Amino acid sequence: MNTQWSESYQKRKKIIDLIFRSLFKIAGILAASMIVFIFIFIFQKGISVFLPTYGDSQVNFWSFISGFTWRNDKQIYGVLFIVINTLITAFFAMLIAFPVSVLTALFIVKIAPKALGSILTTVIELLAAIPSVVYGVFASGVIVSWVDNVAQVFGYSTFGGRSMLAVVILLAIMVIPTMTSLSIVAIKAVKPELELGSLALGASKTQTNFKVVLTSAKSGIFAGLILGLARAFGEATAVSMVAGNKAMGPTWNPFDITRTLTSTMLSGLKETTGVDYDIRFSVGIVLMVTILLSNLIIHIVKKKVGAEGQ
Repeated sequence: MNTQWSESYQKRKKIIDLIFRSLFKIAGILAASMIVFIFIFIFQKGISVFLPTYGDSQVNFWSFISGFTWRNDKQIYGVLFIVINTLITAFFAMLIAFPVSVLTALFIVKIAPKALGSILTTVIELLAAIPSVVYGVFASGVIVSWVDNVAQVFGYSTFGGRSMLAVVILLAIMVIPTMTSLSIVAIKAVKPELELGSLALGASKTQTNFKVVLTSAKSGIFAGLILGLARAFGEATAVSMVAGNKAMGPTWNPFDITRTLTSTMLSGLKETTGVDYDIRFSVGIVLMVTILLSNLIIHIVKKKVGAEGQ
């Protein structure tokens, strides 16, 4: 009797496990499929403008990919300078945000009293939940004024403060909460034994934090960098409010207006048909390729940092 009950119980367990494994597999396939479907849709729309079947409005692919002018009123679409502008703004935003995020996370987890750490963690989470349009309004009212005042000190004039520098500061502020939250989780996951071992070998608390804790948490920290960079690349609404959408470039003067891939895509959505609409999907393909290549570079850097840490 007990043997039959045990066999029945084991069979029931296997069936339940199989059902849940199947559900998890289906959920994973659906999540992955959405990415594939989105990419296929954008690719089909974006590539169509370069094909002969598009008609008289066909865009030359080489002119698009190597151009330094974007004039939709004259149907001149050059995306290379926009890619350069996007990379410049994202790079300098990460240059500001990454060290601030990591040091903030380290302070919250390892240095600050627990009560203060809890308060700061809550503040970071609230900042991460703020909609991007609110950041854009803040940038339009505060950051552009600050940039305009700084430009006047150095003898430069700006378009009301709308500039590359304003975009960089805005993006840095927007990505800090996301990167800090992931860094906090990564640092908390470091085993206490590693810290105790480092301290027992004579290292100071500061040396342990920087050489042991941060090195051990590098996977989570770099995951935060990847998500932060993706948000910097993909932010459209807030950036469009302070970028200025320059028609040619690239922009090297931090006080000059600029144009990014996302602001270019957003500015053309007033149309629903035609080349000026479809070309935005072509820009979307360029954006996805840019994000992919940037993520690959970050993974390579992460591996090198890990090798040096060892």
